Amino acid sequence: MRLRSAGLLLLLLSGLQADSQGKEVRAMVGSDVELSCIYTKETSLDLNELYVYWQITDASGKPEPVTYSLAGNSSTGHDNNRYKDRAQMSLDSMKQGNFSLRLYNITPQDEQKYDCLVFRKMTERILNVTVTLHVAANYSMPVVSAPTAAPQDEELTFTCTSKDGYPRPNVYWINKTDNSLLDEALQNSTVSLNAQGLYDVVSVLRIRRTPHVNVGCCIENVLLHQNLTVSSQKGSGAQAARPEQGFAVLHV
Repeated sequence: MRLRSAGLLLLLLSGLQADSQGKEVRAMVGSDVELSCIYTKETSLDLNELYVYWQITDASGKPEPVTYSLAGNSSTGHDNNRYKDRAQMSLDSMKQGNFSLRLYNITPQDEQKYDCLVFRKMTERILNVTVTLHVAANYSMPVVSAPTAAPQDEELTFTCTSKDGYPRPNVYWINKTDNSLLDEALQNSTVSLNAQGLYDVVSVLRIRRTPHVNVGCCIENVLLHQNLTVSSQKGSGAQAARPEQGFAVLHV
């Protein structure tokens, strides 16, 4: 008996993530990415015998369809409007054992674990692959405002802003005279999601006034191994920095 309903197939696939092959992929926001799922034991397959299913797991732990191909159908289907026109499998490639999923116009919400399951006649599971998709976006170059304080004040206030990055960043303030990290107690950082699902950062540093103050603001994107540092003094330029053990900062 052939299944014509993706809902019934979804019930049959519940709990079948165990013993899957695991892979990890990184993609930039706005780009396209391929999630690999390849069967290598045969080079020619009959799609009339195969049930192919890509799914994610929702917040409640239930499987949620991305796209699928049921035996006897001449096209793939979508039950999830979020992936409609953005998730695609190639029927010609599937005949050769390539069940990879192509995702278009990646968004932060696409950061998920994707399960690829392939059955022959619903009685033999021939492939089970889990692909973890990590999503990233470059932060804008930080902008450090000039210190705000009256000449007689003993405290200086600096503000650092950066926007449109992903995932959530680490924020550091640096004493540029010796490249040491400033105490986190001196700073107050606010990281918020904007309408695009990307992170914006506003960090405020308050320090005692000293002669020739020069501080730097560093926005670290761990996934991209990216560190953007800007000095508070004009002409110092922007540099890449990476915090190291011992609270030193290495410029590269």
